[in-house]
Amino acid sequence: MDSSQITDAAGLRRELQTLSSRNAKLSQLLKASRDRLKDLSAQVDALAEPASTYGVYLGESEGGRDAEVYTSGRRMRLKVSPHVDRAQLVPGALLRLGDGSIIVEICGFPDTGDLGMLTERIADNRALVANSTGEEQLVRLAEPLRTTARAGDTLLVDTKAGMAVERIPKTEVSQLSLEEVPDVTYADIGGLDEQIDQIRDAVELPFSHPDLYRQYQLSPPKGVLLYGPPGCGKTLIAKAVANSLSARVGDGSASYFLNVKGPELLNKFVGETERRIRLIFERARELAGEGRPVIIFFDEMESIFRTRGSGVSSDMETTIVPQLLTELDGVENLANVIIIGATNREELIDPALLRPGRLDVKIRVQRPTSAGARDIFTRYLTDRVPHAVPVGELIKAGVETLFEPRPYVELTLVDGETEVLDYSDFVSGAMIANIVDRAKKLAIKDHLAGVSEAGVTVAHIREAVATEQNESEDLPNTANPDEWSRIAGRHGKRVLQARVIG
Repeated sequence: MDSSQITDAAGLRRELQTLSSRNAKLSQLLKASRDRLKDLSAQVDALAEPASTYGVYLGESEGGRDAEVYTSGRRMRLKVSPHVDRAQLVPGALLRLGDGSIIVEICGFPDTGDLGMLTERIADNRALVANSTGEEQLVRLAEPLRTTARAGDTLLVDTKAGMAVERIPKTEVSQLSLEEVPDVTYADIGGLDEQIDQIRDAVELPFSHPDLYRQYQLSPPKGVLLYGPPGCGKTLIAKAVANSLSARVGDGSASYFLNVKGPELLNKFVGETERRIRLIFERARELAGEGRPVIIFFDEMESIFRTRGSGVSSDMETTIVPQLLTELDGVENLANVIIIGATNREELIDPALLRPGRLDVKIRVQRPTSAGARDIFTRYLTDRVPHAVPVGELIKAGVETLFEPRPYVELTLVDGETEVLDYSDFVSGAMIANIVDRAKKLAIKDHLAGVSEAGVTVAHIREAVATEQNESEDLPNTANPDEWSRIAGRHGKRVLQARVIG
């Protein structure tokens, strides 16, 4: 083969390769065009489809082949597309309906609707729900709610479909009470050893030694009343009881502490306050059913359960007090439930609540003595706080200054006698805590000003005591003789006149 033939063959091969490459590109373009045409055709077909409607799945039909669905204001029995996973068809689910009202897609659960409060469970799958006006409706519970919903919960409700589909985290009971496990221990409370021993004997012994109580046929108390001046540790004691019970009872699992907010419990609408009390106790019984102790703590109890007929709360107490008595005396079991009330005005509480079998254990929380004040100081003023002199000297200075003679008010009694009360007669644990905080702030200010970096001094403590006594909100500011009779504990000798000296 000569050179010209070889050259022609090579040219033909190159041309063939070029044509083959062009053909491959054309093939790719044709395939892309065909795919694009298919997509466009599918979009056109989709545009031609009728609009989808939605419904709420109520349950399967009797035969199990079809589905009961609420859609367009009516209940219907519809077919289910074979592409739909029937395992995901649960009551309350939102469904998309295709042409011919066939179920073609499961779209989760409705996320909008009306709010209602669950008042009572009816079997496993139904419940009574009340709206904002108090009107009740019997609804079905969506699948997720059947094991979690409880009385007092706020639910998202499709009122037309008659289905509750979601539990809103904020419940009415949680608005009225703080369900918690307090971290306060008896070691955090100073100057109240006697009161702590009393409440431990009353509350903890029945839980710690139930067999002995049954052997001696002794029933544990239903309730305890802590009464005394403000700021002296009543709330702290109640929280410490809950914490202690957690460590002593059963397997050491936590107890429950329902801290009821009294002012929020009251409601101007007739019957609302009573209903809320029922909810709280129902919740307590539910928690106690788990075998763990439940403490219901009513702070400022006199604001809720005043003596009936006193006329101080538009006579709301005539229905509120009986409701609490019903819960205490009712046939429903209150095992593992303890009621602890705290008040500054025990004389205003309805006497029926203080009878045996109700709040039958009454513990007075006194103002601290000088020894008690020293014990309280040690809780707030420790070696960890920067101090210029030994902590013991600071505490000694604080107690001496706090209890030094300093007249505050002169009382004239009904028999003509006079009595002078000092600032030291109004000492409280809360006041001591504020004194220590004031002293720490004074030390910080001196540090920033470059005066001293040594820490808290005796001068800081004395200045803090004087400032706290002059500005304390715990000191009575009333001129009412009856109020002073109560404050001074002169129930036998009525106060006729009070004259503030300091």
